[in-house]
Amino acid sequence: MNQFEVKIEQEQKGDRIDKAVSTINNGWSRNQVQQWIKEGLVTVNGKSIKSNYKVNEGDNILIMLPEPVELDVVPEEMNLDIYYEDSDVLVVNKPRGMVVHPAPGHASGTLVNGLMAHCKDLSGINGVLRPGIVHRIDKDTSGLLMVAKNDVAHESLVNQLVKKTVTRKYKAIVHGIIQHDHGTIDAPIGRDKRDRQSMTVIDENSKEAITHFNVLDRFMDFTFVECQLETGRTHQIRVHMKYIGFPLAGDPKYGPKKTLPIDGQALHAGILGFMHPRTQEYLEFEAPLPEEFEQILTLLKNRS
Repeated sequence: MNQFEVKIEQEQKGDRIDKAVSTINNGWSRNQVQQWIKEGLVTVNGKSIKSNYKVNEGDNILIMLPEPVELDVVPEEMNLDIYYEDSDVLVVNKPRGMVVHPAPGHASGTLVNGLMAHCKDLSGINGVLRPGIVHRIDKDTSGLLMVAKNDVAHESLVNQLVKKTVTRKYKAIVHGIIQHDHGTIDAPIGRDKRDRQSMTVIDENSKEAITHFNVLDRFMDFTFVECQLETGRTHQIRVHMKYIGFPLAGDPKYGPKKTLPIDGQALHAGILGFMHPRTQEYLEFEAPLPEEFEQILTLLKNRS
């Protein structure tokens, strides 16, 4: 049985233990964490607790992770765009249109299927469907992802995400002309009560979400921006940019329909940086914009 240990930061003080633990790793649902708590697999400062326990800054949480069940993912040979790989971590540039992990309706053709064929040594912390996956990007978002090849590396990378020391910069095209050259969006994100498949800025049952942005260029009716994540909530950039009135171009869920010739949101995870789990050396990688994205920028420049 694998152990996962983390110390509660000041910003999580007062959260329920099930919420705090599910925030640590976005592969863990609150229902799953609650079940672990019932089975005595989660302790705080060495003691068993209930799901309604409110955490305090400095609490040491120990999670005894059940052994992952036999992987039921079919390896598929793919031409993966690997930016870095060693015995602990792998960095891959995911193309637009590829789903990260198998799910209902996407049993094959996912990044995980390709990773399973590329290397057999992936961490098991996220169980059956997401071996090695530390964080995710949406199907129609392109860009860099870090993958853990063992559980020690996985725990290190997740802890870096919790402590907000991972560098994650995205480039996006948004509707409207942003007048400020830079800004910060600090607004909690949770499930939309009217549409459970969507996220929204909401106070109730939400998680802290912070996005910093810088304007790179302005066009007629559109702005080219770089967004840096301080937190990593589901659809965070898409939700935050809509919240301030500048939804992503091409976004089928949060933006106007069919405004530019692009299939899905114009969003690219271009820069990824983290401390190597074993050597503690800071590594940073940059993936150029996909050709389709560059073509949209050229189109906008020619219109202006």
